[in-house]
Amino acid sequence: MGATFFALMIGPMRNFDWRSCPAAQQPSYPDPQQLADVVNDLRRRPPLVFAGEADSLRADMERAGQGEAFVLMGGDCAESFEKGDATTIRLKVQTILQMAIVLTYGASMPVVKIGRMAGQYAKPRSADTETRNGVTLPVYRGDCVNGHEFTKSARVPDPKRMLDAYLRSGTTLNLIRAFTMGGYASLSEVHSWNRGFTENPAYARFATMAGELDRSMRFMKAAGVDFGALTQVDFYSAHEALLLDYEDAMTREDSRTGDPYDTSAHMLWIGERTRDIDGAHVALLSGVRNPIGVKIGPDASPDELYALMDRLNPSGEGGRISFITRMGADLIEERLPALAQAVKADGRPVTWICDPMHGNTITSENGYKTRRFADILAETRSFFQVHRAVGTVPGGIHVELTGDDVTEVLGGGEHIAEADLAQRYETLVDPRLNHQQSLEIAFEVAEMLRS
Repeated sequence: MGATFFALMIGPMRNFDWRSCPAAQQPSYPDPQQLADVVNDLRRRPPLVFAGEADSLRADMERAGQGEAFVLMGGDCAESFEKGDATTIRLKVQTILQMAIVLTYGASMPVVKIGRMAGQYAKPRSADTETRNGVTLPVYRGDCVNGHEFTKSARVPDPKRMLDAYLRSGTTLNLIRAFTMGGYASLSEVHSWNRGFTENPAYARFATMAGELDRSMRFMKAAGVDFGALTQVDFYSAHEALLLDYEDAMTREDSRTGDPYDTSAHMLWIGERTRDIDGAHVALLSGVRNPIGVKIGPDASPDELYALMDRLNPSGEGGRISFITRMGADLIEERLPALAQAVKADGRPVTWICDPMHGNTITSENGYKTRRFADILAETRSFFQVHRAVGTVPGGIHVELTGDDVTEVLGGGEHIAEADLAQRYETLVDPRLNHQQSLEIAFEVAEMLRS
């Protein structure tokens, strides 16, 4: 978590501009008065994060855009109220920390650790309704909106769920702070976890790098490095700023500067479905000081990116905006170069991050929504190749993952086959990398960073 905790966030900030704009992907609440009551309640509650923390992350994102750091964003596609227990949170944090130490060694630079955690409770969907066996109900939009069960009562959007999301986000952030500031994130401890991974014969190809990392750790110890001092790390939170009423209600004024910050997370991003330059999501986030990400798909044009920069970062502030590309393994080498060249020519700073998950979603023959590990790896590799060819910086990766041993993504060193998907397919929306696949990606990306 960012080190600055002292800025007082006072009073709710109201950004009225977005209310006059088209608002995509919003739930239809049956009781407007109940929604208004919940929003007013949220406005009076304390912030979940602080302005100084968001400022620290913005500085880190600027360094990543300049090639002086590397961003690792990871976590659930959609967090679940039912799986917000300490063990689930700990395993996700542990997985990200394990990935980060490998990437730090490969990149020889700091890794900016950001969890898709403590707020990723809402999801955009491709349709407003879902039909099963002739019954049509509102689509599940995340636990912050409605229930996953396919029943009429569960699927009715309920604004009171935003209050539950707020409380669960707060407890998750408290636990993350405890883990990352209280010794659990010790460098030597995280390294010992990774040794167990590399001892698995399925990952023998990473033995050389693992050996180098181990020797480096032993050298540091012999040289007198105080490992006891290396027990705390900055760990930031991020989620998609999808529910406009929630994000607006969580916006506060910084007592130091008077600037507005969305205090629901350190970083917010706008999705591929909601990045309309004249839309409400862009309008809302243009009015806060947090670092902002924008998901960019294969159909984006240079003019759209220029317009997004004009709206979200007109002054060209470093670390303010990240473009998170989600092209698909088959399209990235065709579509990304023109965008990277255009942004380079514009000159305003952007941090480029690769999301190799969302452009590679398929349906297996036995009916599961899944992804192929090979496609995820291929898109990541192409991301690096394109940026190096253009002369821009591949600044980070953004992956959906869990610390559990689920079977949701095909392939990987332990080779999950289609027949294996049914064993532990637990995601509420999109398939996630399991613990082992996440570490495998980290070692692969570390090789890319070294080449």
